[in-house]
Amino acid sequence: MLSTDSYAALLAQSRNAGADFAEVYVERWRRRQLRTIDGRVEEATSGIQLGAGIRLFFGEDVVYGYTNDLSDAALSELVASLASVRGAGDDVGRPDAAGRGGIDLRKLDAGPDVHAPTVPFEAHDKRWRLERLRELDAGARIAPEIKQVEGRLLEWEQDVWIANSEGAYVEDRRVRTRLIGFAIASDGSETQTGHAGPGLSMGLELLEKYDPAAVGRKAAELAMTNLRAKPAPAGTMPVVLGNGFGGVIFHEALGHLLETTGVARNASALSGMVGQQIASPVVTYVDDGTTPNGWGSSRFDDEAAPTERTVLINKGVLESYMVDRWGALKTGYRPTGSGRRQDYTFAPTSRMRNTFVTAGDTPKEKLFEGIEFGLYAKTLGGGQVRPGSGEYNFAVNEGYIIRDGEIAEPVRGAMLLGKGPDSIKKIVAVSDDLSNEPGMCGSLSGSLPVEVGQPHLLVSDIVVGGEA
Repeated sequence: MLSTDSYAALLAQSRNAGADFAEVYVERWRRRQLRTIDGRVEEATSGIQLGAGIRLFFGEDVVYGYTNDLSDAALSELVASLASVRGAGDDVGRPDAAGRGGIDLRKLDAGPDVHAPTVPFEAHDKRWRLERLRELDAGARIAPEIKQVEGRLLEWEQDVWIANSEGAYVEDRRVRTRLIGFAIASDGSETQTGHAGPGLSMGLELLEKYDPAAVGRKAAELAMTNLRAKPAPAGTMPVVLGNGFGGVIFHEALGHLLETTGVARNASALSGMVGQQIASPVVTYVDDGTTPNGWGSSRFDDEAAPTERTVLINKGVLESYMVDRWGALKTGYRPTGSGRRQDYTFAPTSRMRNTFVTAGDTPKEKLFEGIEFGLYAKTLGGGQVRPGSGEYNFAVNEGYIIRDGEIAEPVRGAMLLGKGPDSIKKIVAVSDDLSNEPGMCGSLSGSLPVEVGQPHLLVSDIVVGGEA
């Protein structure tokens, strides 16, 4: 996007102004959305966003600014404005008399792009997209009680260019597609909803991998299940958490505690605990930015570091945090390619990518054996978490009573309440059916695509809030 000379000049200007480290981040976004209600087009939007952010480190002090004017003059003015808070420096970054030195912007290569789309967005027109959403609508019409169906097709293309004063220069293209179905069911006295929303780092081949009619049917089946469900009981009981989006409870109540955003400030209940047993020995917890086509995957993070598979907890022992550049500077832990941002208007910080509990060796059916009375939380929804402590409450979108080791009647209105660092110690068995689901995570550097996941797992006891 910018020329090599432009990057070099900006970085040299930053270092000459006294910055210990400088970074230029340039980004171009293109977003499209097609939304239907009952098969009719409700919204069709597209937009392009272009801009740059510049970050300067003065020791542990960091300043950041951004602009949508990519001219050399505007970017130089931005550097000058940021540097003015620190004063002038020396000639670091300039070539010596022999022409050596300066800022060497050699392009880094992370190998082939395993997330590249095979069916680009240009391969099909708007009519084709509308037909797919109408297939979703038709698939959801499984009963007269289904009163409304909404379909959404989201398409994102993000190109980033990052250069820094250590000589790194990277380019990355991130293409993501998501298909979402919502269904509303009503019997005249009760109304319930259902949702399904697969998404991956790929192009329109997502709609070959996930049949739109099946996505609509899944949303409708959830709405119908909740329509006939009885109010959930309350109390402390064993809980089997479903795979896939069941992992959101540990994403929110545990994963955020392992980001150096909080760890470096001693604002996390898990600060300073590397090497200690913090979870059940059956738990291994991973954050993987390299998952092929993962919703939260990329070849590089937003600080020009190659992404990696980071084992956070290994058999219950805390092995690593998720560490960005600032977090590494503050804590001394090695960076893990976890620096992420929503867009150029945000400075990056340590964030999750694709985070999950790894598969165990217990068959799913065995998890239910011996439970006289408990809850099967098959699908979780939204919730709240207290930052730092990991105290949480999460809604159960699809739940069933466990009675005498068997899955019994569906229930609705259940809430799970607890504390992440405590609940992860109470996991007594992990199944072998790992599955990940996409979502959006909001934190200090904005809203980001992430995957959450786990196999089915059994927690010995969780407080369940219910209506009965």
